[in-house]
Amino acid sequence: MTVVASGFDEEWGAVRAEATERVADGPAASGRSEAAAPVDAETVRERREAVLERLADFRSRPVLVPTDSAGGLWTADLGGVGWICAFTDEAALARFAEARGEESVEWPYRRVLGSRLLDDVVPAVGFPCGVALDAGSPGGAVFPPVKGVVPDRAAVDAGGHGDTEGHGGDRT
Repeated sequence: MTVVASGFDEEWGAVRAEATERVADGPAASGRSEAAAPVDAETVRERREAVLERLADFRSRPVLVPTDSAGGLWTADLGGVGWICAFTDEAALARFAEARGEESVEWPYRRVLGSRLLDDVVPAVGFPCGVALDAGSPGGAVFPPVKGVVPDRAAVDAGGHGDTEGHGGDRT
C-alpha cells in the first residue's frame, strides 16, 4: 500500500493551484479549442436538485469530526478558507489518516450532526469556514461557506466572515 507523503493542505493546495491556472489560461490550457457547450435548463435543474439532496442528507446525519490536541474541531486551511473535516464513518476517517501517513496515530473525534456544524459551528469559528465531508474519497463533498449552505452571517457571499488570517489546523 502506498502512503501519501504530503499532507491534506499541500495536496488540496496543489489541486486548487492547478485548477486556477487552467481557468486563467482559458480553454487552450485544457486542450479544447472552443468553450464548453452550454448546459440545458433541465440538466441545470437536475444538478441543482442533486446538490440540494446531498446537502439535506448531510444536514440530517451525524458525522465524525476529528479533534486537535486542544480538543477543538480539526480544520484544514485551503485558499483562505478553513475546512472542518468530517467523515461519514470510522472507515472513512481511517482512510484519510492512512492517506496522510498517520494511520498509527490516534485520531480522537466528536460525533456532530451535520446541521449543527453548518448552522452553529461554522458561524462561531470567526473566520470563513466550510465543511469537507470524507476528504480524499471518491464520494467526498464540500459544503462551502456560502448562502444557502451556512447562515448568511457566516456566508462569504453575503458579507459574512471577512477575516481570513490566523486559522487553519495541523494535528499536533
